[in-house]
Amino acid sequence: MAFCLSGFRSFPKLWKNKPYFELDPGHSSLCFFSPGYCAIRSQQRWFSLKTMSPQNNKAMDLLIANTRFLKKGDKDHKKQVSSDSSYLFAAGAAKKRSLLTNLQSKDHALLKERSSIQLPTKPLNSEEWDRLKEDFEGKANFEDWISSQMTQCHASIDVAKSLLAWVAAKNNGIVSYNLLVKYLYLCVIHKQTSEVIDVYEIMKSRYKRLESSGYGLLIRGLIHSDRWREALLLLEDMKKVMIPSKKNYSDCIQGALLHQDVDTAWNLYQELLGHNIIPMMETLKAFFDFGKGIKDDHYSNKLLDILLYLRNNQLYPGESFVHSIKTWFESMPGKQWKGQFTTIQESGQCLGCGKTLESIHLSPEEYEYLKGKIMKDVIDGGDQYRKTTPQELKRFQEFVNSCPPFDIVIDGLNVGKMYTKARDSQVLLNVVSQLAKQNLQLLVLGRKHMLTRNARWRKDEMEMIQKQASCFFADNISEDDPFLLYATLNSGNHCKFITNDLMRDHKACLPDVKTQHLFFKWQQGHQLAIINRFPGSKITFQSILRYDTVVQTTGDSWHIPYDEDLVERYSYEVPTKWLCLQRKT
Repeated sequence: MAFCLSGFRSFPKLWKNKPYFELDPGHSSLCFFSPGYCAIRSQQRWFSLKTMSPQNNKAMDLLIANTRFLKKGDKDHKKQVSSDSSYLFAAGAAKKRSLLTNLQSKDHALLKERSSIQLPTKPLNSEEWDRLKEDFEGKANFEDWISSQMTQCHASIDVAKSLLAWVAAKNNGIVSYNLLVKYLYLCVIHKQTSEVIDVYEIMKSRYKRLESSGYGLLIRGLIHSDRWREALLLLEDMKKVMIPSKKNYSDCIQGALLHQDVDTAWNLYQELLGHNIIPMMETLKAFFDFGKGIKDDHYSNKLLDILLYLRNNQLYPGESFVHSIKTWFESMPGKQWKGQFTTIQESGQCLGCGKTLESIHLSPEEYEYLKGKIMKDVIDGGDQYRKTTPQELKRFQEFVNSCPPFDIVIDGLNVGKMYTKARDSQVLLNVVSQLAKQNLQLLVLGRKHMLTRNARWRKDEMEMIQKQASCFFADNISEDDPFLLYATLNSGNHCKFITNDLMRDHKACLPDVKTQHLFFKWQQGHQLAIINRFPGSKITFQSILRYDTVVQTTGDSWHIPYDEDLVERYSYEVPTKWLCLQRKT
């Protein structure tokens, strides 16, 4: 190979002394790389990138000389798409991820349109790189631009090496830190462990500390080598200035399991939880994969604790993870577990085993706890949570307390605007009249402009609504949701509410995962959504789930909801597929 750095005049100058901005390979955050200093925006911390000693010449020679041709990898793109499901909170049928392949092709086509430059598919010599740079019409620095495109397209290692050799030859042996990190990124994604080690030797000899992406890439690359324990040392270096990311921990945990160091893996896992960081699903999956067929009650209990962690934090494994859970249960020596993938009936009965799942309804203690939290953090939480005055809120609370407990609270503005081609007051009157026939105590929440005669809100229809239901009309600038939550919770656990608003902002206002889970559970058990699509037709509501959608166990059985690979689920949706595990007696 002709591209060897042995002919360069100055190995110690392989890094420029010039700071610059660049996007971290594989990340979206903006990092500031410099041999003297580095700012990590996500951590709001500063630490030095200090020069220690001249380059490791042997490692740099190997870095350029040892070339191999590799296939390009595919980037995994995620796209959240809308769903149309029969249940308000159910994970809807999303577009197949195979469609994203077309999106990738379009993105690549757009990339080509922006520049006449074609990424090389084989190593280039100096003259060829010179000609390519001459053809470059972009405003950005050519070397930065071409290296960024290489990382995006997972270019060949050999092509990247030829770029480094060309840059070094033109700059008296100077190669920027940015280019080296991007080359490291390609080594990691192509799983070229020997190349990763070469770059690691260079960085270790040159710098006392790196920035977060450099550490992360080195950790990810080293865990597959017999020098994997040095990845743990890098993790320790990171801890001196910042809390490592869940990915950093995940890589080290998987490296420990790969090399049979179970104690280190569990210690890192506990350390991760101690930082209140939610582990990656692939981290938890690695523990189950490692435990397959192992007869170790202590290890088994730790895996069951992971399932309880999923339950307590309302987390859902993906298909690959849930298959690992099933395999582990069925592989336990002498336990005779049998798993099957199934669904749950509306009644809460599992179609696999016939058992009924836990109720969606809160216990009296849970209800009172949630009610107190909602009152404190949403109703009285300050202007960031509501657009109303303390005087109006007090007026509303006095109004609610003067009325008997309500059976149903209706978001009048939301319901009225359900049909774009129907008059708002007519739609709302239709809903109220139908419910009033059932002798239910109703509350309609609205705004004062609904009482002003106009084409959308007729006076006579509004008067008919007020005869059949209690009504409260807030100022036009007020937000409806806090009033709806207060009235519903204040009326008792039996009270339902009607709105198609999913109230995600209010869930986010709650202070901890436990309260958010209770709020979502209460919401699923109390929110009525109107599903008929034609104005004037009889109002029909979605059925409310009777069962909770979290990991559940009775000791001899487990029911685990999971995310399907080809279904995208919004954060306010729940899976519809379950793993049913039963122990034979």
